[in-house]
This record gives sequence, C-alpha cells and structure tokens, in this order.
Amino acid sequence: MHNMTDDQFSALEARIAVLEAEAEVRRIQARYMFLCDTPNPEFGSNDDADRIDRIMELFAPEAVWEGVGEYYDGQFGRAEGWDAIKAHFQNFWGGKTDPQLILNCHYLTSEQIRVAPDAMTAEGNWVHMQPWLFSDGKAMLRSSRLYNKFRKCDDGQWRFIQNRTENVFIAPLPATWASDYPSQSVLMNP
Repeated sequence: MHNMTDDQFSALEARIAVLEAEAEVRRIQARYMFLCDTPNPEFGSNDDADRIDRIMELFAPEAVWEGVGEYYDGQFGRAEGWDAIKAHFQNFWGGKTDPQLILNCHYLTSEQIRVAPDAMTAEGNWVHMQPWLFSDGKAMLRSSRLYNKFRKCDDGQWRFIQNRTENVFIAPLPATWASDYPSQSVLMNP
C-alpha cells in the first residue's frame, strides 16, 4: 500500500476544498433562483416576507445586488448591504404591484465557476431565461447574464457578496402562450 506524503495529502485537501466550494456556489445560485420563482415552490414559505427572509439568508451583510447595462441599470439599480437588498426585494414582492406577477420560472445554463486558490472566495457566470406572466395577461420572456461573487463566511456558510445581472433580451409573448399553470406550488409538500 502506498502512503501519501504530506505534500500529496495537502494537495488532495486543496482539490477537495475547491470541489466543495464549487458545489456550495452552485447550490446557492440555484436556491436563489428557486426562491425567486412564482408561485413560490419552497415548502413552508407561506408569504412573500418569509420568501424574502429565506433569500436574504443567501447574502453576506456587505453584499451588493445590481442590475447593470442599458436595460437593467435604471430598472433594477444597485442595492448595497443587507438592508438595502432586503428593501429591493420588498419593493418587488410587496404585493403593491398591479398587475400581479403570477408566473415566473428561472432556467439556468452556461455555468462557469472559478474558485480562488484558498477556496474562501469564488465567482461565477450563468445565463438564465425566465418567462413572466402577469394577472392582466401580459407576458414576456427575459434572458440575463449573471456575474456573481461569493465568499465563505465566518460561520462556514457560503453567501453572495455580489449579485450582478445584465439584460440579454426581453421578448413579448402572446397573452395565451401559457394555458395551464398553478396558482400555488405543492411540489415539496409532504
């Protein structure tokens, strides 16, 4: 049986740390998109305030959320810090919008994750598409590029430190494009 040297063991530990970091970044990004879907598919999340609290668990206190580029800069703007990001989501899901968003589902693709050599920070790029349907029948298909940064926090959990989105395109959809969709998700109900 071959015994590992200290250097070999350290190299293996470093490789495992990178793989674990990639898995955590992937999990956070997917969870964020899942929690942003409408209707909200998260079991036990009864209202938008709870949904927002669950989303905020994914962000570090110093995080920045921003829409950039000619279409998203003015529409989404920039929120710096936990309180400002939470206020951004409260404005979006505050129940004050008319028409109401009744369907939105995020589809992620083109993943690229890069982990720093110390496996304490990472960044990633994705492309996502999402159909939107509103209560007045208006509908659109939106696609964005994402460039996000993450760090392993003091409690050992990975969180967003930057969530940056740029428009690829927005395309109107006919009001009848979706004929069957749920008013609420029961996917994860026991």
